[in-house]
Amino acid sequence: MIKMKLFDEIPHLENDRIILGRISLEDGEAIREMVGNDNVYRYLPTFLFERQYEDTEKMIKELYEGIYLNKESLILGIYLKEEDSLCGLAEYYGYRDEIHKVSVGYRLLERYWGHHIASSALSVMIDYLYTKTDIEIITASTMVENRASARVLKKNGFDKVVSGAYEDWGYDAPTLTDKWIR
Repeated sequence: MIKMKLFDEIPHLENDRIILGRISLEDGEAIREMVGNDNVYRYLPTFLFERQYEDTEKMIKELYEGIYLNKESLILGIYLKEEDSLCGLAEYYGYRDEIHKVSVGYRLLERYWGHHIASSALSVMIDYLYTKTDIEIITASTMVENRASARVLKKNGFDKVVSGAYEDWGYDAPTLTDKWIR
C-alpha cells in the first residue's frame, strides 16, 4: 500500500469517542475561550498560531489557507462526539519530509481537562500517522513541569529521550523542556 504524505489532505479522524477534523468558523467562540485562558497556555509556547490573531475568523481561515498550504503545521479541532463541540486543538508541526518525521501537540479548553481527551486524541493522531502516512518518527516536547502531558505521552508509547533541555518557546528566557519520541 502506498502511503500518502502528511500534507496531501486535511484528514477527518475519529474513534468511538472523539473526532479530529477541520476547524470551522462556528468554533470561534470555543477558540476565543481557550486562547483567553492563561491557565491553558502556561505550559505552551507563547508563539502558538492561534494566539497570533485577535480576529478568530481570520485565524481559522489562515489555518488552512496559510500554514497548512505552506506545510508549516496541520491543526485540527478535537470534538467530543457526545457534545459535537470543539474541546481543543490537535497539531502536527515541525514536518520533515526527507526523514519522515513530525512533532505532535495538543491543547484543551480547561473544562475538558482530566477527561482523558488528550490521550484519546493523541492515540488517533498516532494511528493516522503510522497507518495512512509515510511518517516514521513522531516527537513531542513538554515543559518539565507539565506532568499531565508527560503522562499522556507515556501512555501513548512515547519515551523521554532528553530531560531538561533549554529551548526557545517565546518567553523572556529559554524554557526548560523534555523531549519525547515514539
